[in-house]
Amino acid sequence: MEAIKEASGEPQASGQPSGAYITPPDQPASASQTVVDKQHQSCEEDEKLRHTTNRLVSVAMGQYDSTEYINIGEVQTPRLDNFKKVSVLPLIFLIFYEVSGGPFGVEDSVQAAGPFLALLGFLVFPFIWSIPEALITAEMGTMFPENGGYVVWVAAALGPYWGFQQGWMKWLSGVIDNALYPVLFLDYLKSAIPALGGGLPRIIAVLALTLVLTYMNYRGLTIVGWVAVLLGVFSILPFVVMGLVSIPKLKPSRWFVVNMHDVDWNLYLNTLFWNLNYWDSISTLAGEVDNPKKTLPKALFYALILVVLGYFFPLLVGTGALPLDRELWTDGYFSDIAKMLGGVWLRWWIQAAAAMSNMGMFVAEMSSDSFQLLGMAERGMLPEFFGKRSKYGTPLIGILFSASGVILLSWLSFQEIVAAENFLYCFGMILEFIAFVRLRMKYPAASRPYKIPVGTVGSVLMCIPPTILICVVLALSSLKVAVISLVAVLIGLVMQPGLKYVEKRRWLKFSISSELDDLHVSDHHSTDSSIR
Repeated sequence: MEAIKEASGEPQASGQPSGAYITPPDQPASASQTVVDKQHQSCEEDEKLRHTTNRLVSVAMGQYDSTEYINIGEVQTPRLDNFKKVSVLPLIFLIFYEVSGGPFGVEDSVQAAGPFLALLGFLVFPFIWSIPEALITAEMGTMFPENGGYVVWVAAALGPYWGFQQGWMKWLSGVIDNALYPVLFLDYLKSAIPALGGGLPRIIAVLALTLVLTYMNYRGLTIVGWVAVLLGVFSILPFVVMGLVSIPKLKPSRWFVVNMHDVDWNLYLNTLFWNLNYWDSISTLAGEVDNPKKTLPKALFYALILVVLGYFFPLLVGTGALPLDRELWTDGYFSDIAKMLGGVWLRWWIQAAAAMSNMGMFVAEMSSDSFQLLGMAERGMLPEFFGKRSKYGTPLIGILFSASGVILLSWLSFQEIVAAENFLYCFGMILEFIAFVRLRMKYPAASRPYKIPVGTVGSVLMCIPPTILICVVLALSSLKVAVISLVAVLIGLVMQPGLKYVEKRRWLKFSISSELDDLHVSDHHSTDSSIR
């Protein structure tokens, strides 16, 4: 097992236990015992007030040339053993739906930049963003295989305050992202059912869809995983059929149409960014995965291939088989392409696939968001009631909070939602990159079941391109989106101290799960094994 060599202070006298107090010769034994008891009580109180970070490190004593070692992230997975664990295939499709769900929503990239840049973007962008994010998720997710995911990573590297900020921003961006799916669902159906285009019928449809899919999340993650597999196959198949019927009509010259003077860079980058991010979301479910140290990297690899092909192939068909009219390339346009290429039956299939895909993305995102809240509660960052599970093993309170956020935000337009969640997501990713590099630099020998085959310098270099991209996305955001997002960030900055005050006054109960390994103090006098 890999470990981190930890320097300790001057060794204690042989046979002197850690934390013991030597009785002065002139002091009675009873007085000495009183001092010991008071010191012991004080130590217990201090331990209760320790940062959650201390509980993210398991210290193991070993003997190897008189060297002391600690292991990071070797925590017992906080799951209930009587619930089924998620295996590789459902996990692949859960990641697929966390990130993509199919090509529904990529149409704006053609409207913004034309066919050539749209196709090029979905080939190049994964190397700049998706692959680095997936690799970091694989390494950090296996290093800390527990619910909470990226919240735990940041807390381990930067402390619980920033871990909470990470949790707040990523949860909020996830809920905003989830508010998209009822909108996309209805956008694909409104051409067939015009009444869903607005007004009371649309509001009722959003509420009904949200309630049905929320109930599915309540019934269990294993059910959600296998539903994701079925929905994924159903959503991908019509594009395979559309590709086959389009072959006689394909004209490769249409793929290379580009006009660099007529590019909406804000819409283009936001569309690429939204469709190729959220690889880290699956980490918040790591505590529910069967053998996550092996299953998670494997699932991320196959999901990456599935996602990129699921975008590139339909764009190749749509832009190559029909004359270009960029104004038509907006949400739901693939169903019109299907009708022109294959007929009404294929259009209906694409619309049904879009509906099913949005259902899959909704349940996958809600699972991630709700289990993140559960993981934060198990680490003492949120009140204890967020950590309560239903009889199906699902985080009931987390699901209810996430569903409420979706309903409140579903009135926003598609492009407003994408821009707002991208802005918050960028802040969260910056914290993740910092945490990844900091842990690599400070604890290079920590146990990492999957480790990216680069050194410390390579880790820094790997994070530079996506960080530059983040800066570009933030710079291109509208003033309205920037103001709303910054207000949301400020709420998180004051919320954590507020929760600490609530905990101090005992208005709500906070606790750290007993199933998570606690800090084990070593026998050497000045050892401090916490990550600060």
